[in-house]
Amino acid sequence: MSVPCDILVIGGGPAGATAAALLAEAGHDVVLVEKSAHPRFHIGESLLPANLPLFERLGIAERIAAIGVRKPGAEFVSDAHRRSVAYPFAAGAARFDHSYQVPRAAFDTILFENAMRLGARGFQNLRVTAATFPKEPGRAEVTAVGAGGETRHFAPRFVLDASGRDTFLASRLRLKAADKHNNTAAIFGHFRNVARHHDGREGYISIHLVENGWFWFIPLPGGITSVGFVGNQSAFKARGGDIAAFFRAQIAGSPSVAARMADAETLGTVMAAGNYSYSARSACGEGYFLIGDAFAFLDPIFSSGVFLAMRGADAGAEVARAWLADPTTARRLARQAEARLNAALARLSWLIRRINTPALRDMFMAPQESFGMRAGLIALLAGDLDLPRFHLPVLAFKTSFHLLAALHPFGIRLQPDGSLRRAHGEKKEMVVF
Repeated sequence: MSVPCDILVIGGGPAGATAAALLAEAGHDVVLVEKSAHPRFHIGESLLPANLPLFERLGIAERIAAIGVRKPGAEFVSDAHRRSVAYPFAAGAARFDHSYQVPRAAFDTILFENAMRLGARGFQNLRVTAATFPKEPGRAEVTAVGAGGETRHFAPRFVLDASGRDTFLASRLRLKAADKHNNTAAIFGHFRNVARHHDGREGYISIHLVENGWFWFIPLPGGITSVGFVGNQSAFKARGGDIAAFFRAQIAGSPSVAARMADAETLGTVMAAGNYSYSARSACGEGYFLIGDAFAFLDPIFSSGVFLAMRGADAGAEVARAWLADPTTARRLARQAEARLNAALARLSWLIRRINTPALRDMFMAPQESFGMRAGLIALLAGDLDLPRFHLPVLAFKTSFHLLAALHPFGIRLQPDGSLRRAHGEKKEMVVF
């Protein structure tokens, strides 16, 4: 027999657990189904300051602070430019001056347990295998299979798909589309004895810009550092079957990365993930809404994954509440929520698609104050994606990029002092954006 409920949430990661917590707290009968069991390993350990208000709202702010490393900013490093540039959140227009680097196993467990505390019915080691939706508002039929092969059936009035990169509904409804402009893959692992900063940047995430990609360095508690390489097709073209050997070769190819990894000790195994960026053509349908990575996934260079997942969960919970009261109103809210999510994705995608271009790298390594561009960039790195006061800085940044990209074929590059110079070093003209 099918177990009735108001809302069924597929997936117990940050998106699913957040949505389940918000809905259960509002008094709805929520079932949260997770295919594995917490705690479990997951990548994506760097959070954004824009996460903090939702942590407070969920009542878990102190618990997150207790398990994490305080993150006051981000650092970009470039061997080609022979310099590093720090972007402290407190120095820009960000609403909050810090976030946290967290072990995802502990972080995700806190979110899942919090949903249970607030009244959601949680099931672990239970994988959703099928879902059918009525043409008119009513109850869906959802089938899930446990680790021992037992089958369970649920009859929710609404479904939130937070299945992550499994993209349960997007794949079955043929909504998923790969981002052909950002076809990347990643190799990553956890390490001890990675060189860390001791000059106020101890909690920073470090982004090392290298040929055909970039590295992340995320300091975690207990002397552990998460290190990963995200590369484009050119970077992986010559890869053989040994992932660890390929990772070591990429490390050796960057002087700044190799220096930090000189004494590193690998913990566990090095892992890989491909087809990094995708999105669904639509997030909403009759009786369902897609949130988090079940809707879209971006190259993680700006650490937006957990933030977008929790932001989507908040929007999805609002849609689900509305559906229970009035499906017509819910359809309108769903389209509006989808438009907001797509707008946020577009702002980040514009940068991500160009992160390997010389012009954008020059701009990151020589941030300019004119028109509020540096403050606006810091706000973006903090997760403040859609505040009106950043429209002018974003427009100025994009205009400057297009100018620099047009000048690059002529050997003219942006310098740290804001000037434009020919590649051979002759000063052509002083231009400060």
